[in-house]
Amino acid sequence: MDKRIAVIEKDKCNPTGCGGYLCIRVSPGNRMGKEVFVIGPDGKAKVNEEVCTDAESVTVKKCPFGAIHMVNLPERLVEKPVHRFGSDGFILYSLPSPSFGCVTGILGVNGIGKSTAVKVLSRLIEPNLGSDGGFEGLLDYFRGSSAQLFFERLVKGQIRVSYKPQAVDIIPKQFSGSVRNLLERADERHALKDVCHALEISEILDNDIASLSGGELQRVAIAAASLKNASVYFFDEPTSFLDISQRIKASRFIRSLVNDDTAVMVVEHDLVILDYIADFVCVMYGEAGAYGIVSQSKPARNAVNSYLSGYLKEENMRFRNYEIKFSERAHESVLNRNPVVSWDGVVKRLGSFTLSAPSGSIPKGRVIGILGPNGIGKTTFVRMLAGVDAPDSGSISGNVKVAYKPQYLSFASDALVESYLKVDEVLSHRLNLAPLMKKKLNELSGGELQRVAIAHCLSRDADLYLLDEPSAYLDVEQRLVISKFLRERMESSGKTALVVEHDLVFIDYLSDGLIVFDGVPARSGVVSSTFSMEDGMNRFLGMLNITLRRDADSLRPRINKPDSRLDREQKDAGKLYYR
Repeated sequence: MDKRIAVIEKDKCNPTGCGGYLCIRVSPGNRMGKEVFVIGPDGKAKVNEEVCTDAESVTVKKCPFGAIHMVNLPERLVEKPVHRFGSDGFILYSLPSPSFGCVTGILGVNGIGKSTAVKVLSRLIEPNLGSDGGFEGLLDYFRGSSAQLFFERLVKGQIRVSYKPQAVDIIPKQFSGSVRNLLERADERHALKDVCHALEISEILDNDIASLSGGELQRVAIAAASLKNASVYFFDEPTSFLDISQRIKASRFIRSLVNDDTAVMVVEHDLVILDYIADFVCVMYGEAGAYGIVSQSKPARNAVNSYLSGYLKEENMRFRNYEIKFSERAHESVLNRNPVVSWDGVVKRLGSFTLSAPSGSIPKGRVIGILGPNGIGKTTFVRMLAGVDAPDSGSISGNVKVAYKPQYLSFASDALVESYLKVDEVLSHRLNLAPLMKKKLNELSGGELQRVAIAHCLSRDADLYLLDEPSAYLDVEQRLVISKFLRERMESSGKTALVVEHDLVFIDYLSDGLIVFDGVPARSGVVSSTFSMEDGMNRFLGMLNITLRRDADSLRPRINKPDSRLDREQKDAGKLYYR
């Protein structure tokens, strides 16, 4: 027998935007006198699961915000939940279990319960096991499983945990003072000097927390969590705001926390980094916003490949009706095409920072990626191409129409998305924009705002599309969907795109060629000409001292273990990139 769950995502429910509880007005059950949908105590719609029938699929489709979910759970998935947010809220089934001496990763889309699971394990959320329970109830829940001992020790307080939150931008709202003051309070292991050196934050110790950039805040948050004397360290999205070099260094540092007496658990959307940092991975699946289920822990390579295939063999569970595929694209030479824009002798000074772009061009009808560390001038260069800023000297040539998506996004307007965004049906479908159209611009989440900004850029009539860090705030599936769509859009229209990005999977799939920035962050940056993918990646990977290979099954890019046989062979051959 299947069990039906009914869920309303309260943050998406917008009674004003739908004209006043549209669900109550159109519900077949309500029309028959049953109180299927009612007004809850918080002023949002509430659904009574017990009287909800299949007929309410009409109501689900009518909700303009996609806030209502009705899901039939197969009987084999129906177990007591670990936690439910209210009688009609999101349900989390099971929990991942940390393994001592290992890094365990968690992989899944946004809204599937990854952060909730980590917060339960970190004892920041007390599990209610669906109705009432608490941490003591976890002992019965996991009795007889391989995780039983861990939860016994957790409940008895024998395991100390440390938690780095997902939203590092809230840190300045919670703490005031210098970085040094914050980290000295956290330093239970007396390792402040070594940790700051490893994360390259020694030079900002005396800076005020409120003045830090996103990348600096992220590394400070990682440092604060790691300085705790804990048995298990939890890192929720530790690479957001970091460039590729910083991501690799942060990954190596996080791995260094593991020993026989400690465990690490990481939530991560960057597949290259997750595969690099984790020994084992749990896949989370279900329906975003409605419920999440935790798979068995698998070796990282197997888990990521299972996730891409949409099928968990051990559980015999297909959780996605399509595969995410990579392919060995043969890149054409991009250097002999007519340029859509070119530059010569460009110099731009911003305080003590100087950006130089000696000469180069962007070939017409291609997607060109931009790689380089934070603070090296990538955004400054893109802003000059967009006409937002002018160079101090030199010239940028090309009489073209430009569409620009900036790195930092914000809207103060309370106008509806539909009044701001005019997109075609294909764009709306591929970026899943329909549920956002009735939302106010200033109420969008980071991921929603990113999708709207990308759509706004791509919907404009332009010759050159400039997108600065389009994968920020997006989950792994959204990143791959958007990279695929962006590439197809440029190919079908014959237009050109220039994309600044830190996710190597994203840039590898998307790009025909690369511009690589070199220099000293915050002091000087130098813009290269446009390289072929092979030459550009070899140049960039050489700066990072890493090599990439393709996975034999999924063909996705993977970082070779330092000094492994493949790493040595590729370095000896000068082929750091796998093509």
